[in-house]
Amino acid sequence: MPARNRMLPRGLSWPLTSTDIRSVLGEGEGEAEGEGAGEGEGEGAREGDASVDVTFWWLARGDGELLAVEWLPERRGNYGGTHPHLWETFKIWVSPLPSARRAAARQALRAEALPALAAWIAAARNAPEGWRAARHSRSWRVGDDGSVTWLDDRRR
Repeated sequence: MPARNRMLPRGLSWPLTSTDIRSVLGEGEGEAEGEGAGEGEGEGAREGDASVDVTFWWLARGDGELLAVEWLPERRGNYGGTHPHLWETFKIWVSPLPSARRAAARQALRAEALPALAAWIAAARNAPEGWRAARHSRSWRVGDDGSVTWLDDRRR
């Protein structure tokens, strides 16, 4: 994304690009459709039976989370909940970090977190109905030493 369109505060950078994510998920450049996504810029892409939406946050997270994915199940009801066009979709978030840490975090995320993200999404697409009926998530962080850690089923 061009710097003029980033709208990030000075000194912050995203550790990954939408191309990094789409390539690991096996989605071609021409398959993404632009779509608004709340606080960041979203890019939706349809693959298989579940849509994948990528959002780039504008503010760094205090807990150090850099990459997150969430499965949004079908939720029927008369009040509140998830809009029907988001049922059975994946949401991916990329959070910025200080620009000085970008290169090391990018390398670690591309080596460890992106393959794990692709595996998590593939497993979710083939999961039994019981698993798919509930909301699930996974998030990744990169430590100062370059180690990648993850956490499952954390509420956003």
